[in-house]
Amino acid sequence: MNTQQKLAILADAAKYDASCASSGTSKRNSVGGKGIGSTEGSGICHSYAPDGRCISLLKILFTNFCQYDCLYCVNRVTSNVPRARFSVDEVVQLTLDFYRRNCIEGLFLSSGIIQSPDYTMEQVVEVARVLREEHDFRGYIHLKTIPDASPELLARAGRYADRLSINIEFPTVQSLESLAPEKDSGAIRRSMARIRVHIDDAKGGAHEAARSSSVTLPRGLAKRAQAPRFAPAGQSTQMIVGADATSDSTILATTATLYSAYRLRRVYYSAFSPIPDASSSLPLRQPPLIREHRLYQADWLIRFYGFAHDEIVVPSNTGANSSRADGMLALDMDPKLAWALGHREQFPVDINKAPREMLLRVPGLGVKAVTRILQARRVRKLRADDMLRLHVPLKKVMPFVLLADHQPGTSLDALNLASRLTPAPQQAGLFDECVTAPPQEQHAPALLSPIPTASRTPLLTAPLPTRALPTLAATSALSREVRSDAWV
Repeated sequence: MNTQQKLAILADAAKYDASCASSGTSKRNSVGGKGIGSTEGSGICHSYAPDGRCISLLKILFTNFCQYDCLYCVNRVTSNVPRARFSVDEVVQLTLDFYRRNCIEGLFLSSGIIQSPDYTMEQVVEVARVLREEHDFRGYIHLKTIPDASPELLARAGRYADRLSINIEFPTVQSLESLAPEKDSGAIRRSMARIRVHIDDAKGGAHEAARSSSVTLPRGLAKRAQAPRFAPAGQSTQMIVGADATSDSTILATTATLYSAYRLRRVYYSAFSPIPDASSSLPLRQPPLIREHRLYQADWLIRFYGFAHDEIVVPSNTGANSSRADGMLALDMDPKLAWALGHREQFPVDINKAPREMLLRVPGLGVKAVTRILQARRVRKLRADDMLRLHVPLKKVMPFVLLADHQPGTSLDALNLASRLTPAPQQAGLFDECVTAPPQEQHAPALLSPIPTASRTPLLTAPLPTRALPTLAATSALSREVRSDAWV
């Protein structure tokens, strides 16, 4: 089997792993002729999948041979799929060749378990070591670590990788034991704790080195030794959604625990995808992809908007035409809007007086918009025209706020408010005309009516642009980095 055939098999086998975003690491480049690669994305050719996700990493498995028999995994030992295995040199050369062709900006490397966890982890780490030490590769490297590997190998992996990740797989121990009996929940969490300790030690060493004074020879240049780095982009994990009966509230509770206990950079959610010859204990159909999207939105509320995990999932009394089981997020509206409709007694919010924490809970106001509002209201009281100039989605915001020249009146108590704020999604055409509202219609009296400006179309209802995939489609890595302004 040649390298191209291996690449086709092992790139396709890696498509189920969602945690491959290349963000948050330290800046490096090869300016001046030193080394190869960059983590800043300068000169990188980005392509986009039909759903808008960025393709910029060489995302492959080292091998899809595996001794584990996880029921949900297409690469399990009992699965009848073509098998392949790279050598260390093959992965190194593929990474360098694709980078020189401007196809990728980094490497995402995972692997099935062969021989033993330590042996597999040693091969994965060796790829990163050769790239860093022998080829001076300065691009992004993300290694999927194996929980049962020795602490020494985890420590070595962090010295070469920008980000490490360990898949927790499922939010509950019971689901992991029933669907992945060979995996140990305790080992997964112990490895996460070890990585956190290494990251904290590296950051502490960097702060101490920055504060310490340098002693050098007379007339010599003061030069401070760099503290050892360890996974500067942090660690992440991934949970499978829809393979078991776990509710969204349980998933969010586990997410909040992971963020607080292990200081994870991201928790990724991957909708379960049915596989050939699947176990009877697995569902026959995949969950709606919108559920995965709602979980990402709720995750953003926990991380940046000050929401507690147990207040995001609200009872189904919001007035929307939504029928869902207890503990599940509404699929027909984003969780922030659902919370606001379920807590109407806390609205309207006075834009000119409310604290930042309450402004962040207003539907339609994101973190950047709230920062701009706080800065602007220091100068004068904000009016409806000011909100328009701040590029705030007025149709969504105005029913929940008070301004110097605006009061929502009875619109906040309207039974059809939910349906007005959650229009049915529609596919936009490539040659749709942009209709701009006349200037007289952009003032306060018409703020509660729909604003027919194309730039105001919410990203959830407007399709993302479709661009051509690269010819080397087998090397695609679908990055699911969710943007904070994509839904608020």
